[in-house]
Amino acid sequence: MALRRAQQKAGSAAQMRMRSPMQMTSRAGTFQRNRSTSASLPAPVGGWNDRDSLADMDEADAVTLTNLFPSTTSVNARDGYSRHSTGYPAVVDTLISYSGAATNKLKAISNGGVYDATASGAVGAAELSGLSNSRWQYINVATAGGNFIEMCNGADAVYTYDGTTWTDQSGNITGVTSSTLSNINLFKNRVWFVQENTLKAWYLPTQSISGAAAALDLSAFAPHGGYLVAMGTWTIDAGYGVDDLAVFITNNGDVLVYRGTDPASASTWALVGVWWIGAPVGSRCFVKYRGDLVIITQEGLVAMSSLLQSSQVNPQVALTDKIQNTMAKAVVSYGSTFGWQVIPFDPLNMLILNVPVTAGASQQQYVMNTITGAWCNFSGWNANCFEVFGDDIYFGGTNYVAKAFDTAEDDGSAIFIDGLQAFNYFGSRGQLKRFTMLRPMLLINSTQQVNINMNVDFDQTAPASAIGTAAFSGAVWDTAQWDNALWSSTLSVSAIWQGSTGVGYCGAPHMQANLDGASLQWVSTDVVMEPGGIL
Repeated sequence: MALRRAQQKAGSAAQMRMRSPMQMTSRAGTFQRNRSTSASLPAPVGGWNDRDSLADMDEADAVTLTNLFPSTTSVNARDGYSRHSTGYPAVVDTLISYSGAATNKLKAISNGGVYDATASGAVGAAELSGLSNSRWQYINVATAGGNFIEMCNGADAVYTYDGTTWTDQSGNITGVTSSTLSNINLFKNRVWFVQENTLKAWYLPTQSISGAAAALDLSAFAPHGGYLVAMGTWTIDAGYGVDDLAVFITNNGDVLVYRGTDPASASTWALVGVWWIGAPVGSRCFVKYRGDLVIITQEGLVAMSSLLQSSQVNPQVALTDKIQNTMAKAVVSYGSTFGWQVIPFDPLNMLILNVPVTAGASQQQYVMNTITGAWCNFSGWNANCFEVFGDDIYFGGTNYVAKAFDTAEDDGSAIFIDGLQAFNYFGSRGQLKRFTMLRPMLLINSTQQVNINMNVDFDQTAPASAIGTAAFSGAVWDTAQWDNALWSSTLSVSAIWQGSTGVGYCGAPHMQANLDGASLQWVSTDVVMEPGGIL
């Protein structure tokens, strides 16, 4: 009996040692505190990814990236906008940048009137009024007579602007009714028009803004029929040489490409090829960008250079390939809504795709980093149209023209940011983990509340745990707080450990904040976890 009691006592002692404070047991598994490991994740500079499986994304990608722009080294909260000019009678549907010999001007079209939006503040009276609608297409064109804006909309007469006066060209353009001309382009010193609901393009004499228009009938060359939507210029070498190509786009997705100077001469004008790219989306469906022509289609955002490999576009080479699921849903839901537009903004290395949810009321933007190809989305900008003027970019809102990236707020309101990084198994897919701590490395210039947590096993719930950030004016050696020293002239380092309670096989840092006048850069995230059993 004494021997049995001794054996039981020894066994109990062994069990107590196995359940020491260095070990925790839960219903999900066993976790050893003395085996805590850490990992450091780069910020999701790979951008928004809705293409790949949640279980198989690159660690630098993001499930959600709203109002956070992926740069080459960090993910940065976008800047906001301020109202540049106000007092328009309705929604601003068109912005026009006029480039004159001695002056540049910004024009806005609202409620059938053209206004001068160059100066900030309250807008004056309309320079031109009584137009059927405010949705115009335009070009800048230089002739021996000066520098002009020429514009059309398929409902009103063609108008020109010489820097001072708007002129109705209905009596000066002959051969075609100018009110039927719906789109416009400049190619080889000729003004070209698309005639609404036809497969005819019309062109004027060289170096002219008026005169006898001649027709180019493309009905025999568009295999899917329909009508022309737009015409663009594709410059393969980014120059203005003989390799410039004329590109005609139909509503059914046919792209007809021509080379030459004079459509009336068979020796100088020839069909290069016909491609199918999917139906274009919107009347402002393309933009000339860095020698390429980028087109919004039902197959995604397509660069003309990608068509050279075959007779139709490969969806996997579309610029929007990584967000194509979202892109396709947006086209289905809002494809017929006015406001689709793609525009580059080189100062910030952005390509902005405007997506109209409700015409004149609600929009969002899908934004690509032109260096890395990484995507994010913007919310909070109800932009009906965009235009680059000088070194700045503007958009048309309801009763106002806004200057974008002008301030750290959206018209005085906080900017909501939401970033959920890709889920990460940290090298062990089958092993349970308890995430105990995380530390986002942020660069910020003011005190803000940032909510952050470690989401587990593909849960996308908003984080509830908050950390406070504070900006520091400087750092003094042997006095300044470690990990909070000044990083740059305007942004300070915030690196605060935050507790986490997530238990799962994979985890993803999730950050949200309402930034009120703050600049923020997300550089990296440190994670501490306890490995558990393999279940």
